[in-house]
Amino acid sequence: MKSFALSQYRAPLECIETSTPVPEGNEVLLRVRACGVCHTDLHIWEGGYDLGGGKMMKMSDRGQKLPHTMGHEVVGEVVAIGHEALHLVEAGRTYLVYPWFGCGECQVCKSSDEHLCPTPRYLGVLRPGGYADHVLVPHPRYLVDIPALSPEQAAPYACSGLTAYSALKKLGPRGLRKPILIVGAGGLGLMCLSLLKAMGRSGAIIADIDPDKRRAALSAGAIAALDPTTDAFAKLLAERSEGGIHAIIDFVGSPASWDLSMATLAKGGTYVIVGLYGGERALSLATMPLRAITVSGSFVGSRRDLIELMGLVRTGVDPMPIVTRPLESAHETLSDLKEGRIVGRAVLVPGRPS
Repeated sequence: MKSFALSQYRAPLECIETSTPVPEGNEVLLRVRACGVCHTDLHIWEGGYDLGGGKMMKMSDRGQKLPHTMGHEVVGEVVAIGHEALHLVEAGRTYLVYPWFGCGECQVCKSSDEHLCPTPRYLGVLRPGGYADHVLVPHPRYLVDIPALSPEQAAPYACSGLTAYSALKKLGPRGLRKPILIVGAGGLGLMCLSLLKAMGRSGAIIADIDPDKRRAALSAGAIAALDPTTDAFAKLLAERSEGGIHAIIDFVGSPASWDLSMATLAKGGTYVIVGLYGGERALSLATMPLRAITVSGSFVGSRRDLIELMGLVRTGVDPMPIVTRPLESAHETLSDLKEGRIVGRAVLVPGRPS
């Protein structure tokens, strides 16, 4: 088995050859057909998350061991099945992997919220992921049927699509009656636009500093795509928002995006923070009740959410821009993502076996 692994934080990925795993018990071995490249992978590559104030949540403190194979947006074909799972999954079929594995035993996991498990085992984060030609999945319950999509189009739904869908659900029907503000027009922002349209809800205004990404957002159906650094931003936003912004989804999660959102959100509104750029901000506590606003963090989504999302995709979701790269270009693709050179989502595709 060939994988491209992180052997040292912030260093180029290393091609590693190992024995292909043999599934036992409920395990299932997949041949990777496609694996998305996500901003979470960049945080892992850098060694952790910026918590602000000079603090960092280190991946090593979370139990990550190097060398480590990243990649959590995986579509794969079943090639081997553990003896306990033979009646639960079909060899030769292609599935989308729900990557947010929990321990499977705690009350959180039993409530179908494995992504919030206090002792997670996330694919590509804490166990080997899809920057490889094969991946081992611990149980068939993590394999989700996909509609008639190419593996490259389907893979980003495991994180990008699921994260956007879960964030939209947190706004509720009331929050989606009027146009919302989406901060950030990267892969998540563009996915959110597509899902919002498929849900038949009011549209969205995009805020992004990158003109190429603003153009992509307009092509994806945004009501408007505005540069938040210009003096005209507040005026243009007021003109397009039909009486103020009552719902914001922030796919950046930086001090600047916090300031923008706090200055923009109307009384009684909801602000959902998804992005993990990091940093910190002081908070005026009295403004929360005085403005009656809700601030909500949103982390990926449940397996139930992903199954719901695939149901929505079957009804028709506009495809997002996909940049396809060979598996061997994993490190170059990470670099392009870090430098903002990817519009939409980048997906790695391993070569077929000879």
